Amino acid sequence: MPTPAPVAQPAEADGLNPFQCGFESHRGYVTTASPRPVRLPTTADLERAVTVVRGYLPPTPLDRGLADPDEPLLKLESLQPTGAFKVRGALNAMSEVDADTPVVVASAGNHGLGVAYAARRLGRKATVVVSAEASPAKVDAMRRLGTEPVRVGRTYDDAEAHALELASRGALYVSPYNDPEVIAGQGTIGAELDEQVDGPMTVYCPIGGGGLASGIGLWASTRPDVRVIGVESDVSTAVSASVRAGEWVEVEVGETIADGLSGGIERDTVTIEMVARHIDELVTVSDDEIRAALRWLATRRGVVAEGAGAAGVAAVLAGKARPEGVAVAIVSGRNIALPLYAAQLA
Repeated sequence: MPTPAPVAQPAEADGLNPFQCGFESHRGYVTTASPRPVRLPTTADLERAVTVVRGYLPPTPLDRGLADPDEPLLKLESLQPTGAFKVRGALNAMSEVDADTPVVVASAGNHGLGVAYAARRLGRKATVVVSAEASPAKVDAMRRLGTEPVRVGRTYDDAEAHALELASRGALYVSPYNDPEVIAGQGTIGAELDEQVDGPMTVYCPIGGGGLASGIGLWASTRPDVRVIGVESDVSTAVSASVRAGEWVEVEVGETIADGLSGGIERDTVTIEMVARHIDELVTVSDDEIRAALRWLATRRGVVAEGAGAAGVAAVLAGKARPEGVAVAIVSGRNIALPLYAAQLA
């Protein structure tokens, strides 16, 4: 798709950032007709998140391989204690929650894992709602962290609707993507890249609901020598379709081995605007391209990844967007059941 036109950076003092694609903005909140307006994250939120996340997590490694200029550097979020980047946003968001406030989340797996980990570390209460499609490996890992997921419905959208219903009864809903503290937490990856990569870079970032891309884009908005390429599954394009339309649109979602990228998005999600403003290019990858990336990661770099985690690498290997400066692919997670992983490598 064409590169989104640049938009002036909003003032940070009050978070005002009117979306130019048909949304209303009120005192820093973006809303359609939603009962759950969400504040736009700012660079001040990102600065605070860096402090919070550094208090709990060491920087993840940057794998340089053999320093071949034709191969991407790998930002190994797969080596987080939960096996995925989403622990960053979970820790940052839940650090703002009072100990007596119950939290409810919907998750395809990795967000629930991050919240379960944060709940244990911070002494918080959390309910994780998953669907029948949730990865068994991720569900088992949640249980090991002391959180028993609640299974509702067939798809992530079913789980999200149930979690929002629970929140309407008094719990605090923490979205895996449509939350300013979650977005800022994911953006702390960029703060680490500041210290790991010299000079211009192009960051390839998986997109499901857009929380990671929004956080990376927020960081990149302070770095004129950084480009960000958002990578979706070609059968789950809710974010790019909405960016093209200039407003939320419903799209049909197909089956993919990248379960972390599959599903729809909330009507009022701020990630549509964040991606439109801060992501330089949006591309898609197929399941075959993701499988090729999984094999490349395993055989060339000795890295285990799940389907969503390999999407950025898949885009680089398939030549979906030409990098400027150093190419950095975020390997966003490794949580995949062993039989499924073995089948992709065959």
